[in-house]
This record gives sequence, C-alpha cells and structure tokens, in this order.
Amino acid sequence: MKVISHNKNKYIAYLFSCAIFFILTSCEEDLTKINGNDNKNFPSQIIYNAKIIQRDSGFVKLRATAPIIEKYQLIDSPYTIAKKGMRIDFFDKKKPNNPGNITAKYAKIYEYKQFYEAKGDVKILTNDGQRFATQSVYWDQKKKRIYTNDTVYATMKDGSTLVHAKGMTAKDDFSEYTFYKNSGDVSINNAKFAQPKP
Repeated sequence: MKVISHNKNKYIAYLFSCAIFFILTSCEEDLTKINGNDNKNFPSQIIYNAKIIQRDSGFVKLRATAPIIEKYQLIDSPYTIAKKGMRIDFFDKKKPNNPGNITAKYAKIYEYKQFYEAKGDVKILTNDGQRFATQSVYWDQKKKRIYTNDTVYATMKDGSTLVHAKGMTAKDDFSEYTFYKNSGDVSINNAKFAQPKP
C-alpha cells in the first residue's frame, strides 16, 4: 500500500510539473505575440535646446535649432520632429556671412531622404533679403526644391508685396522661383521671379 501511494504521489507531481510547464510555455508564447505587435513609433532620443549642423567638405551648409527635438529611429522610415518649433539657417558659399533662414512652429525631418516639412506660421528669409510667409513648406534637399500649395505672401527687396494664392515652387537657394495665381503691388520689371505657368 505504501508503494502504491508513493507511486501515486510521483504521478501527481509529474502531472503538476507538466501543467506548470504548459502554462509557462503558453504565457511565453502570448508575451512574444504581444511584444511583436508593440508600437515602436516612440522617440528613441529626445534632445532639449537642440543644435544640428550639417557640413559639406568642412563648410557649414545648414544649422538648425529647436527647443526640443524627438528622434524616431526604431521604425522603417526614421524621422525627427520639432513639435515646439524650429529655425533652420542655410548658408551659401557665395555669401557665407549672410545666411537665409526658415522658421516654423512645427518641423519634421526625414534624414535619409533629406526631406523637410515645416508647418505653422512658416517664414522664410533669403540671403538676398526677400521674405516669404505661408502655412506650410516642403523642402526636398536632394532635388534642391522648395514648394507649397498654400497661399504665399512675398515681400521683395524693393518693398513690393505679392500674394500667391496657389503656392509656389523654387530652387532651394531662391535663385529662381515660380508663383501661382498672383496678385499684389509688384513691378514685374524689377522682380526676379519666373512668370506663372498657365
């Protein structure tokens, strides 16, 4: 009788061990499934009072400053955002001491694509003293193009102003640009912009 009872206890212990093993294994599988579906779109790096400098052969090409920058690097298309605004100074080798700049309330940068978007009270000052104001601007640094479909308010060096209701496209150094649906008090002879496309 004692032998049977002992074997019975071993059998119960064995069953209990198997049950615990299966419970732990199923929990581990569930955790794996849950972790696999986790959202990875959270900032991997947060920088306060950020300063970013981009150089080309030692020459400072771009300098960006922002109160806070969040970098999202754990996803397929990494990007950086400045939710509290950003200022970007861009430099021309011909006028290194007279940079232009872009300011906005919000900015998003796709570093690998070299693509920037700025939104909210966007202001652009060229190194020639021309001023542009709009609500959004997109800058494709690889193609060296800046564009927007929002209304653009432009103030030229001579003080004349233009309203461009359907936006603009421009070279990123503003050496040439095209505005769409124009109105304002500008002298066509003195302005250095392309005529709007029909």
